[in-house]
Amino acid sequence: MDEGKAGKIKCTFCFVTVGMILMVVAVSTDFWAVLSPRLERSNSTCEEAHFGLWRLCTKSTFVHTLDPEGKGCGSTGFPGEYNCTYFKHFTSGENAEIFQVTTQKEYSISAAAIAIISVGFMVLGTVCVLLSFNKTLDYFLKPAGMFFIFSGLCIIISVEVMRQSVKRMIDSKETIWIQYHYSWSFACACSAFVILFIGGITLLLISLPRMPQNPWETCMDAPPEHS
Repeated sequence: MDEGKAGKIKCTFCFVTVGMILMVVAVSTDFWAVLSPRLERSNSTCEEAHFGLWRLCTKSTFVHTLDPEGKGCGSTGFPGEYNCTYFKHFTSGENAEIFQVTTQKEYSISAAAIAIISVGFMVLGTVCVLLSFNKTLDYFLKPAGMFFIFSGLCIIISVEVMRQSVKRMIDSKETIWIQYHYSWSFACACSAFVILFIGGITLLLISLPRMPQNPWETCMDAPPEHS
């Protein structure tokens, strides 16, 4: 591998590393969506919630003044009671049953599983890039690009599954939350998709065999065949 190609790979890998960091942040944090009820009067209790792939956090606060735009809990008098509960994806119980009613449990299981697959592809891509710096193992660069592309596609699928989960939950008559907005964890996942996908394609392009600058001159310089 020549120095020019190695430099391109290093620059691309640094770019992809940003996407990997965003991926880890998105998968491990709980701010994919923020949910809130619609309050009809002030001086009442408001219960907001935010959740990610693994747990749901709720916050109950006493509201003095309603939000004029009808979003969120408005002006609160104290920080409120904060409670986070991990989703019991594979167990039964009260919390699991409530989650199944309000957020469509099957959606959460799918989103979490796809996100884990995405992280797995990301790890495989990283290993292949590191191996490709060896001159005798530079053929690992092409699978590295494919793994990063697959990782990006998996995380955007997980984003879409989560989006459908939020929509189903808001539309459900069993939930108190009827307003929502996507938060910074959701934005990190979308950004990770863009960076990993572009980085994977770039690595694939770098792995292609180098074409001569002037193919006609190459043909003219070829030795004549002897009969």
